[in-house]
Amino acid sequence: MEEIQSVGAFIGLAIGDAMGAPLEGLPPRSIAVTEMLGGGIHDTIPGQYTDDTLQASALAETLIHCGGFDADNFAERLLRVYRVHPEFFGPTSGAVLDLIGGGEKPEVAAARAHEMRGGSRSNGSVMRGVPLGIFYPTGEVRAASLAASRVTHFDPAAGEASAVINRMVSGICRGEERGIAFAAALDECQDAELKSMLADYRAYPLDPSLDAILCTHCAVRVFLEAKTYREAVIRAVNLGGDADTVGAVTGGLAGACWGLPAIPESWLDTLQDREELTRLAQRLHAVSLR
Repeated sequence: MEEIQSVGAFIGLAIGDAMGAPLEGLPPRSIAVTEMLGGGIHDTIPGQYTDDTLQASALAETLIHCGGFDADNFAERLLRVYRVHPEFFGPTSGAVLDLIGGGEKPEVAAARAHEMRGGSRSNGSVMRGVPLGIFYPTGEVRAASLAASRVTHFDPAAGEASAVINRMVSGICRGEERGIAFAAALDECQDAELKSMLADYRAYPLDPSLDAILCTHCAVRVFLEAKTYREAVIRAVNLGGDADTVGAVTGGLAGACWGLPAIPESWLDTLQDREELTRLAQRLHAVSLR
């Protein structure tokens, strides 16, 4: 497994997040944004990332510290980040972490939040899962993805969506061509709606939605139709909607496929905490299971 792909996947996620952050909640752009901007609903500065990268970093730290996924450790790290940056977190993860912070046990908080909110099929567990694809080999990544999703998202569809992305990242980082990695992820998918959409992905419109299944379809289609990392991320974030998350998921896939050198230098130069994030990705690669 090449380090440039592992680091590319992780930094690719952060770049997509930061590129999309100022476009979140907006309609599709008629004139594409092609460089890092600031502003938007969170009034970010150019290169500033949001909770997509914060949660992915927490997950990477758990994998490094524990030598694999540990739900309690991950919940603790998420809560720590949430208390510093609650403004970035989506309603599902926020509700779960509020419960955990109030003393609820992590293993029951997601189910309670799901019941309280009337569902949890949102994309928060999809956007942060790339570290699992880097860390786990193809035969082990699905189970870890489902477990990691359940920490905040009780709906199994969210876990299935996360597992598709992470299986693709795992395969690509370990030498599979993207078409092969996609086919394998599709074969393993146990959600009928998601499997149907991905099997005929060109038949469905791109919807940069908060919904886990629609977001996953959107990111996968953009990635599969792109010829370069730059093309993939520009197309993803300029769809508007949940632009930072679609950008992060697409960026993680594209970074795994084309590697760190494919990411435009001007984007890397602007990325907040670039060196710290790169070191974290290198540490994750070093301990990953081949």
